[in-house]
Amino acid sequence: MNATDLRGMDAEAIRAKITEWQELDFRNRCEKKVGNLENTNLIRQNRRDIARALTILREKEHAGQR
Repeated sequence: MNATDLRGMDAEAIRAKITEWQELDFRNRCEKKVGNLENTNLIRQNRRDIARALTILREKEHAGQR
């Protein structure tokens, strides 16, 4: 998901998406340890999506304080 899509969402939807991605990240890391994960790049992509969403969430929170 790109930043434009995330900026169009409200804060609760972004939090839900972050939780979903964190669960997916955990499953992918477990699969990698077991040796079942074929595309290890998913871990990197997922981590970056989480960081992007957290950044946009912080931007929204700071914009609300002003």
